[in-house]
Amino acid sequence: MTTEASVSAPHVEEAVTLADQLVDAWGSWGPNMTPDARCVAFISDRTGTPQVWIQDVELDGSIPPARLIRLSDDPVVKVRWAADSGWLTCEVATDGGVRTAVWVVRPDGTDARRVAGDAETHAELGPWTRSGHRFVVTFPGTGPGVPTRCFLADPATGRMDPLAEGELIHVLDVSLEERFIVIRDGERGQQYVVVVDRLTDEDFSALPHGATGSTEQALIRPAPEDHSGPVYVYLASDVGLPRRQLIGLPFGPNGWRGEARCLAARDDAELEAIDADDAGRLLLLVWNVAGRSELELMDTATGGRTPITGLPGLVAADPVLSRDGSSVVLGVQGPTRPRELWHLDTTTHAWTRVTSAPPLPKRRLVVPTLETFAGQDGLPLTGWLYRAPSHLKELGPAALWLHGGPEAQERPTFHPEHQALAAAGITVFAPNIRGSSGFGREFVHADDLHGRYEAFADVLAAAQHLVDAGIADPGRIAVTGRSYGGYLTLASLAFSPGVFTAGVDICGMSDLVTFYRDSEPWIAAAAVSKYGHPERDRALLEDISPLASAHLIDAPLLVVHGEHDTNVPLGEAHQIVAALRALDRPVEYLELAGEGHDYRRADSRKRLVRTMVGFLESALDHAVSPAVERLPADETPVGVLE
Repeated sequence: MTTEASVSAPHVEEAVTLADQLVDAWGSWGPNMTPDARCVAFISDRTGTPQVWIQDVELDGSIPPARLIRLSDDPVVKVRWAADSGWLTCEVATDGGVRTAVWVVRPDGTDARRVAGDAETHAELGPWTRSGHRFVVTFPGTGPGVPTRCFLADPATGRMDPLAEGELIHVLDVSLEERFIVIRDGERGQQYVVVVDRLTDEDFSALPHGATGSTEQALIRPAPEDHSGPVYVYLASDVGLPRRQLIGLPFGPNGWRGEARCLAARDDAELEAIDADDAGRLLLLVWNVAGRSELELMDTATGGRTPITGLPGLVAADPVLSRDGSSVVLGVQGPTRPRELWHLDTTTHAWTRVTSAPPLPKRRLVVPTLETFAGQDGLPLTGWLYRAPSHLKELGPAALWLHGGPEAQERPTFHPEHQALAAAGITVFAPNIRGSSGFGREFVHADDLHGRYEAFADVLAAAQHLVDAGIADPGRIAVTGRSYGGYLTLASLAFSPGVFTAGVDICGMSDLVTFYRDSEPWIAAAAVSKYGHPERDRALLEDISPLASAHLIDAPLLVVHGEHDTNVPLGEAHQIVAALRALDRPVEYLELAGEGHDYRRADSRKRLVRTMVGFLESALDHAVSPAVERLPADETPVGVLE
């Protein structure tokens, strides 16, 4: 029996106020330190737009004022401090969009200038050399057959010397004397890593060719004492492995190299971040355990690993180990606290808050619970449930939230939109369906190509879990998401009509054929391993594109897109909105000025959450319940399979 509970207008007003307050609860993230670990540069949106800030690190519990390093009105997405402390390099989102430019600036704010990239040219910031004299700038290929080119740039003169060239390459690290570099190349999930000796112009593969998997980080450091080889490369990789783990590979000049071996692995977690001191004696390892973070310090000489307890939040990000190994600074956050920077003493293991945080509203926020459920084929799945306080003992409206990627992961972080919806009486369930990262290599590749159909079925299984668990009214469940999650929203409405009461598509693809045609060339080239090739797999792309089945979408839909989005181009929103309006279907459209694929400005994020809350409250409150029955496990969603 279904118990109906309507969402009242006062709840909506309170939820919108809460959303504004939580968006205004600015954060600090992306830290980099001076060599003595006494000063930190980071990104903060405390002015409403992410910018660079510098602050001293005090270990007596006091928090000194931070100083703004202003470059332009555009959001800053990355900052790195030179090893000699003389310069900062910054990656800036040009006009707030997808394309970025690289800037240099002195730590006192002087001599700020753009050295690469503009509205027409995309430039990415890479690592500094360990000497601190030059840094990597990458220009991705601008079309088929045009290679990606990497350069070593001089911050003082702007001179750029060629470093490497390849199809989809990224330079992960440069050795102290600039002789060796580590390069990752390949499509998403099918990458290989090579070490290049620039003196002899020779390279060798650090990991097996042809094996699926990804390597997000790699570091070059002196080899541990009493180990073979003068140099080591450390990799966080799942190439050919069940889960991402720490791999060590000794090598040296004149073509010598040892064998790669696993240095650290866990059956219950994936290695998501590594850093090392300059001497290569100490490693910092950050593990992802079903979305929560755990830290370890590793002695490279002995292989001993020391767990670090007391992490002041559920999720850690952007960890930086000081050059002498004495300190760690990293971002920490949780569902009830915005992003903050904390300091860890690697000897005493004492934690000290580095940055200040704004006061949060006095209203109690929802702490999500980790739910387990099964896909329609029995695959174990998980998700984070934000139960609306007003519906703890009765069925109520609910919304699925589907993350982007697909290789992203829903984690218990600070989500103003989840909290606002829960305050409005709408339970939020954020599942990690197949294709999500954090659960092993097979899981993240389970949705590749034709596996996309099973990912569609996982969305239905997530909705059914809410019904089976007695959480949601089956006639008042919405499907929402951003980027790939927005695409899944459209696919769920088009291929399984009648299951969901409403949908919110935020910057999602509506037609994968036009996505490939209009997206940035380097983004499209890397995506073929996930979705399919735009020519060889044309039939598949057409079959899994929601636009062709727009006539089956009859639930109210909100479409949101950024004005300058060239990752998932703006046309993806325009064409689905136009198709639905031509069919006289209920569709609303919100375009966010000055935003790209990620919405970084506080005003834009407030507008988005306000619109979402109002739209979903209206759509779910006025729905007729019950609307649907359980979809049998052996029944195929409409329009999905032959």
